[in-house]
Amino acid sequence: MSQLQKISIGYFIALMIAASINYIPGLTDESGLAFGIFALDLYDDALHVASALWALIAGLMSRNASRIFLVLFGAAYLSDGIFGFFTGYGFLDMGIFTNASLGMELSLGRSLANLPHLALGGFALVSGLFIERRA
Repeated sequence: MSQLQKISIGYFIALMIAASINYIPGLTDESGLAFGIFALDLYDDALHVASALWALIAGLMSRNASRIFLVLFGAAYLSDGIFGFFTGYGFLDMGIFTNASLGMELSLGRSLANLPHLALGGFALVSGLFIERRA
């Protein structure tokens, strides 16, 4: 199994954990905010599960399938995190289409809310573009 395939399998695990956050007692507050920072709904959970299954299938298929997953997933999730800083909402959950922009903000809360997409997206994109390029 290639390093890219192992990374894809790691994304399967991370995304399944993200999808399960709402269902683990104590991780959401009385307002329904995960870790007191952001809200996840059924649509978000479905998106995380679909992405996780994509990661798993790519990881089990081949190095090239894993590279494609990491590049496309990475670009989408990184962009979603960047949109979050500029608007307060992402595009993957259609938030930018259903909510008025909250404007640019670099607060701790907004940073923490967007950090998972920035980190997961950035690492996936860099991995897909630069790891095992000549294998």
